[in-house]
Amino acid sequence: MWSTHVPELAIAANAVSLLMPHAEPYVVASVRSALDDLTTTDPELAADAQAYAAQEAQHHGQHRAFNEFLLARYPRLARIDRIEASIFRRLRARSGARSGTRSAAHPGSRAPAGPDRFGLAFAAGFETIAFVAARWVDRHQRLLHDAEPTVATFFLWHLAEEVEHKEVAYEVYEAAGGGRLRYAAAMAVAAVVLAASSMVATLVMLAAEGRLLSPVAHWRLLRWSLGFVLAALPVMVVSALPGHHPRDLADPVGLEHWLDHLDPATSTVPPWALP
Repeated sequence: MWSTHVPELAIAANAVSLLMPHAEPYVVASVRSALDDLTTTDPELAADAQAYAAQEAQHHGQHRAFNEFLLARYPRLARIDRIEASIFRRLRARSGARSGTRSAAHPGSRAPAGPDRFGLAFAAGFETIAFVAARWVDRHQRLLHDAEPTVATFFLWHLAEEVEHKEVAYEVYEAAGGGRLRYAAAMAVAAVVLAASSMVATLVMLAAEGRLLSPVAHWRLLRWSLGFVLAALPVMVVSALPGHHPRDLADPVGLEHWLDHLDPATSTVPPWALP
C-alpha cells in the first residue's frame, strides 16, 4: 500500500502491474516478428523497433520483480496471475497458427512465419491505451503527493517511456500491412483484457485490505474509472480512423521532458517529485 492518502490508487496501479509480465512479452514478440522484413525494407524503423522491444522487455522485467511483492502480500492474486498467463498463451498460439504458412514443397511443414499482424495490431492498440494512461496520470499527479517515492518513480518511469515510444508499434503495424478493422478489433481485445483483469485483481486487494465494503473506496475507483474511460474512448475511436497517426496526439506536459534528465552513467531518472 504505497499510497497512504488514497490507497485505492495503489491498489488500481498494482492491479495493472499484475498484467504487465504477460501482456508486454506478447507485444515484444509481435514487434520482433516483423524485424526480419523491416531490416531489409526500413532499417531506421527496424532500429526503433529494436529499441522499443528492449524498453518493453525492461518494463515487464521490472513489473515481474514488483509483482513478487504483490503475490507475497495477496496470495489470492496467484490465481488471477495464472489466468492472465493463460490468456496470453492462447493469443500467442493463435498468432503463431495464423502467421505460419504451409510450404508448397513440403505441405506437412510450415515456412518461416511472417509478421504477426493481429499481434502487431494488439501492440499498437495497447500502446494507445497506455499513452492515454500516461496523460491521465499526468493530469492527476496530485494524487501521488504522499506516495512512496521509489514505487511512484517506477510507475511514472514506465508511463514516461510509453510517451517516448508511442509511435513505434503503430508504424511497425502499418509497415506490415496495417488495416483499420484489425487494429480496432485488437485494441478492443486489449481494452477488455486490461479492464477485466484489473477489476478482478482490484477487488481481491480491496478485500484483503478490508476495504471491499468501503463506499469511499468504490466512489473513488468509479470516478477514476469513468474519467479514464471518457478520456480513452475518443482517443481509441480517433486512432482507428483513416489518416490518424500517434504523432497527432498531444504529449502530457509533466512526463514529456522527464526522460531528458536520464543519467547515462547509471541509466536512471531522478526520483519523481511533484513540480
